[in-house]
Amino acid sequence: MPINRRHLLTGMGAGLLATGTPGVFTAHAAQISGYKALVCLFLFGGMDSHDVILPYDTASYDGFADIRQTLLAEQGASRARENLLSLNAALPGNNAGRQLALPPEMPRLKQLFDQGNAAVIGNVGPLIEPTTLSDIEADRARLPRRLYSHNDQQSTWMAGAPEGAQFGWGGLFADAMIAAGANLDADFTSITATEASTFLVGRDANPYRISSEGAPEVELLERVGYSRGSPEGDRLFTLLDTYFRGHSQNHAHILQRDLGGVMGQGYQNNQRFSEAFERSEGSFNTQFPRDNLGRQLQSVANTIAIRGELRAARQIFFVGMGGFDTHSGQAQSLPAHLATIDAGVSSFYSALSELGLQNDVTLFTASDFGRTLAVNGDGTDHGWGGHQIVVGGGVNGGLYGAFPQPELGHQQDAGGGRLIPQVSVEQYASTLGGWFGLNSAELDRAMPQRQNFDLSGLDFLSRGNV
Repeated sequence: MPINRRHLLTGMGAGLLATGTPGVFTAHAAQISGYKALVCLFLFGGMDSHDVILPYDTASYDGFADIRQTLLAEQGASRARENLLSLNAALPGNNAGRQLALPPEMPRLKQLFDQGNAAVIGNVGPLIEPTTLSDIEADRARLPRRLYSHNDQQSTWMAGAPEGAQFGWGGLFADAMIAAGANLDADFTSITATEASTFLVGRDANPYRISSEGAPEVELLERVGYSRGSPEGDRLFTLLDTYFRGHSQNHAHILQRDLGGVMGQGYQNNQRFSEAFERSEGSFNTQFPRDNLGRQLQSVANTIAIRGELRAARQIFFVGMGGFDTHSGQAQSLPAHLATIDAGVSSFYSALSELGLQNDVTLFTASDFGRTLAVNGDGTDHGWGGHQIVVGGGVNGGLYGAFPQPELGHQQDAGGGRLIPQVSVEQYASTLGGWFGLNSAELDRAMPQRQNFDLSGLDFLSRGNV
């Protein structure tokens, strides 16, 4: 896409003050009554979902244990069948007699699942069209580019194309809501609690960054603030404060004037957000874990608590957690990561319940890719499809999608137990977007390839006619 003045200025404002500015948009037909939010929990590195959604019926478990015997030996009792947390739900498709389970590190998610407030969507991943091993072997399958590459598959999950893609489907969902007038202040539509990602970038939407302390500070202004109290310190602070507010940008050149406007708007957004964020303390009593994920999710909950002051009826959030590229040492690292997810997500749901918003906010997972069923000694290698978890009071709890048998050599095995996805990212995102309020036309604009797939039946959320 050619660089235009609005995108240049918005990008510069985002870099300076971690915020965006609204663009020019036209009205669409998104459903915007009430409040709704989507929260993407991205698991960087490639989550081994074979170790998250485990076989529980005896025959399937025994086959799984045979393939993963070296890894299970290191994991010890935690992966013994009798210690797994069985999921009391029927598998989709022709799977009579099969059962699945969560690992013992996820008792709170098991409870949410039992309550009908969590769902598992099986074998999700990037596709261009429905694909099997026979299609690949016959060289008739159109495949996503650069499979198994971290950066490229993260981008493909978030934006439908390898690294270098400009707009993410989260950002394009936000665009639709901005166009529909869902938020009186468009700057707080897409929000990240971690590093900026393509996922939240739209043509109009630009991610606003938050932290556990609220809005980001302008580092130079923060440092000068320490010298306030002296005449020179106060004078310098006032000069810089005026500069960042954009009041001094009375230049003849249009880009200089516009840059001043962007900086001023961003600075004022930060001030307004920080003041509201400070007042949000005490909105709920839930104690979040003090790890990185817990802090991110707490900052999202605090931001949702001030949605009224931000004049927002639709918001999309992005949080992230790394450490899932488990080529080695998986038995030592992955269980702790799963416990972190369990504690963080359950605390987030608890806080939403205190706010009375558990039915209005949906958290969903995504990851670069799944991993191989086969082991490489003490770890697993890059895969393709993987299982994803969705949590919220609006979720129709249960199992959705597809859960291939834990064996090698079937029609959805690309080699070594790399699952060829049976649910595309577009199908997964369509259900999320439909619940969020987008109509079919808006979803098509955000994800043009979704028409290549069957869009019925993946009803883990009520999503209207999309």
